[in-house]
Amino acid sequence: MASARPLPWGGTAGTTSSATATARWSSGRPLTHSCRLDSLLSATDTSTSMIAGQSQNVMLRGIWWPTPRRSRRGSRRWRITSTARGSSSGSTPTPGEIQDNPASASACPHHSGEQIVSAGSRPAPRCSPGPSATRSRTPRPSRHGEDHVICDVFIGITQGVDYLKYDNCNNGDLKPLERYPEMSRALMKVGRPIYFSLCEWGDMHPAKWGAAYGNSWRTTNDIADTWDSMIATADQNEVWAEYARPGGWNDPDMLEVGNGGMTNSEYVVHFSLWAISKAPLIIGCDVRHMSQETYDILANKEVIAVNQDPLGVPGKKVRMEGSSEIWAAPLSEYRTAVVLLNRHAKDQATITAHWDDIGLPAGTPVEATDLWLHETVDATFTDTMSFDVAPHSCRMFVLKPNIHIR
Repeated sequence: MASARPLPWGGTAGTTSSATATARWSSGRPLTHSCRLDSLLSATDTSTSMIAGQSQNVMLRGIWWPTPRRSRRGSRRWRITSTARGSSSGSTPTPGEIQDNPASASACPHHSGEQIVSAGSRPAPRCSPGPSATRSRTPRPSRHGEDHVICDVFIGITQGVDYLKYDNCNNGDLKPLERYPEMSRALMKVGRPIYFSLCEWGDMHPAKWGAAYGNSWRTTNDIADTWDSMIATADQNEVWAEYARPGGWNDPDMLEVGNGGMTNSEYVVHFSLWAISKAPLIIGCDVRHMSQETYDILANKEVIAVNQDPLGVPGKKVRMEGSSEIWAAPLSEYRTAVVLLNRHAKDQATITAHWDDIGLPAGTPVEATDLWLHETVDATFTDTMSFDVAPHSCRMFVLKPNIHIR
């Protein structure tokens, strides 16, 4: 197993608060073709050690579980139930025991079965309406899980679950505004906070209505691990910036950082844009085998702090000139986050940020901290600041007014 390195995401990982965007790890992409239980548990051990906090959570192929507890002798206290799709032979998990259904033990959870892992509490699945939705009009788990279990009832009896992603697969042509309110009401009956992630791929512009029912909503279709897909996804998400606020966030899909389809500089752009947009930061790579470069991106405390800033105002494009863009977002304590982005594939660009574009009063002297170089720029800027930016790269700063009040 890879050595665990802490990520500074203790602010939201493992909590139910939606005051800031959620930060987690998902196995949905890195373990798509690896359904071995030892691989899943190894990745979980690594990710829960990485995400700093008292009650870390990861997402196993759409199933969230809490951090594994161990007995005094160090043995796992998981109870693992593997139930084939459509089978009624699986039993309800009980904390502290391990059970396996041999008939489906070799089945990948994503295709023909569901593996439920419990450590001191019971898990909840990622849900979609399921193939039975057109008959009952009742939300049911994904076709990858037990179709005979009604999602809201399952969650109602579950203890310790703090996050539900309700997907759009097999929706039976039911409109989102029929399905999501029903699930939202079911979650409200549980009696404790559960983060509700709406995922209808942005089809019906959920930024306009999602806040009434959930804590985040997908604004785009699925992202791919390419520059073109990532930058187009950021563009589509930015259109809805004014609709996001503490308690309700635009979700442009999980992070592709570390999956190998982009350069390190392009992954820096990816993480910077998701952070300034206040998007949920959900790691989508195999954390057991990530490079030092990938870790340095995902563990950048200053960039994560921009994402988790309590003011909760998403960044927007404030100026576009050819392939050069300036993104800006106000932060708490009168600070401002700025991203200077060069979208050109070959040419370096000199990008200038003007105070009237980024929301600073004219003549305001500021101190600029470079979040990727981890240093304060040795200069005080007034009205504008200019930097050279390499192709498919960005510079990210936090500007702090340098004003002394007597």
